[in-house]
Amino acid sequence: MNDIITALMTNDALQGLIFIVVLFVVFAAERLPPVTIAVIAAAAMILFGWLTPDLITAAFANPAPITIASFFILSGALVRTGAVETITSFIIRRARLLPQRTIAGVFAGAGIIPAFVNNTPVVMILIPVVTRLARAVGIASTRLLIPLSYLSILGGTLTLIGTSTNLLVDGVARANGQPGFGIFDITAVGLVSMTAGGIILLLLGPRLLPDRPDGNAADPHRLDYLTELSLTPQYHGKVGSIADLSFLKRDAVRLIAVKRGATILRDIGPSTLVERGDRFVVAASADELDSLARSKTVVVGLQNVGHQIRLAEDERTSDVRLVGLTIAPSHPAIGGRLDHIPFLSNLPARILGIGRARHLPGPDIASVRLRAADSLLVAAEAPAVEALHGNMHLIAEDTSRVRRYRRNRAHVAILTLAAVVMLAAASVAPILSLALIGVGIVLVTGCIDPADAWDSIDGSVLVLIFAMLGIGSGLEAIGTIDLVVDTVAPWLRGLSPFAIIIVLYFLTSLLTETVTNNAVAVIMTPIAIALGQATHQDPQALIVAVMFAASASFATPIGYQTNTMVYAAADYRFSDFLKLGIPMNIGVGIATCIAIHYLI
Repeated sequence: MNDIITALMTNDALQGLIFIVVLFVVFAAERLPPVTIAVIAAAAMILFGWLTPDLITAAFANPAPITIASFFILSGALVRTGAVETITSFIIRRARLLPQRTIAGVFAGAGIIPAFVNNTPVVMILIPVVTRLARAVGIASTRLLIPLSYLSILGGTLTLIGTSTNLLVDGVARANGQPGFGIFDITAVGLVSMTAGGIILLLLGPRLLPDRPDGNAADPHRLDYLTELSLTPQYHGKVGSIADLSFLKRDAVRLIAVKRGATILRDIGPSTLVERGDRFVVAASADELDSLARSKTVVVGLQNVGHQIRLAEDERTSDVRLVGLTIAPSHPAIGGRLDHIPFLSNLPARILGIGRARHLPGPDIASVRLRAADSLLVAAEAPAVEALHGNMHLIAEDTSRVRRYRRNRAHVAILTLAAVVMLAAASVAPILSLALIGVGIVLVTGCIDPADAWDSIDGSVLVLIFAMLGIGSGLEAIGTIDLVVDTVAPWLRGLSPFAIIIVLYFLTSLLTETVTNNAVAVIMTPIAIALGQATHQDPQALIVAVMFAASASFATPIGYQTNTMVYAAADYRFSDFLKLGIPMNIGVGIATCIAIHYLI
């Protein structure tokens, strides 16, 4: 017993092994956020003397976190300019002949777009879309949202830039003397993984996915607003029929009626001719209302005739601001028409739209009778904003959730990302350099503001990565990695290369289900490299096994961020992920290992 205690007291490598086991247990317990646990663990290693200043500096010199942050910003630019929303809307419009085809189109987008864009904003945008589709088709959203998350995870494995985990594994591998990966080096394996996952979803999804009535499955921020649009004079002559109205080609804008003088026309179709003076009664999301109000083609909502209030295309150049207001029960205008609300005649403001929980008011925006809790979206000049916030009968809402799309710059964001991907694939320059140049382009062209760019970076992810890089370096320095490899290698030497890939893959996958995937990736990558060298196997294959296993997490709602998002968005239970996720983990894992063995 004394010998064991002495060995523990004098053997830093053994202490490090105990430390990492405890660390994984604490991660799995989820008593604290993962980033907090990682920072505390890194601080503890500094106190123990395992993590020296040189190792800390080396962790911050790793290019992976900066590359990840750059792609967060490039993804943010695509969201900010409405490019992601436009792509998903295009897919939906192209597949509207059949509801089933619509769902297939959305799922295709969920699987393809994350290969080039961080999958978190993609899933965030698609959750309300899929929820509305499920309602339209007459099925529970619980049948669709888990497949949405799974496909986005598989889509992220198609390229090196598809997930932060891929980039992180590449960065750790480079730091350990291994050659780096190109953007499409793992695509062949990713296609096999996605095919296997898709087949499992098709065969087992209908049997294992819950068919549970929607509870709060809808996006809590989703509210359709009733408004009216009139064409600007310079645009009117360019429109012949309803089919020519570009704003109706957006998925989040729905035409309800056309006001022609005192008549409201509801029997309208694409061939209905547009006449001068027509006003279009539509339902639209807050995002689209803001975007329409900044366009030069239409005038939106109701306005005080004494003031010309118009949102600028670039909000940085205008004093007009967007304000969300809720009608308080004490408001004296309740029961009266919206166009008679006092502030509309007293303040420089424009009502862009009115929303009401569970249904749209009507029949047109001017004649809506106000109710308590009605939601107004208002454009107002700075003095009016202050007055509206000070009105005791109005409750100010948070409008930060509204994405003010800069659609006129969407092509810049798309071309920038495409150029970064193609130039990196052609090895013209390191991916870090190209990504930073791309960030500079989207910033200087106004695709995204600096404040929005920094907001698009998931700071917790970066801090977690830096902390885990430090922990990994410390464990390697004190010999813990070598201890693990020296202990395991004799057991693995008698196995075939394929069997070693299987063992490493499923060990990593098991850890990923209980511990944050980036932490697992940092620890397992140097182990994979050392195992490859000890068993005389190409480390590249084992590195790819870690890369895929740390991303393809299906069995729990906590293993991957998009799983957590759909878990919160629908009436799911923890067991719902286990039922379908375990077969997904096994089936996708085996297919991936076979692909790695033969393709890497």
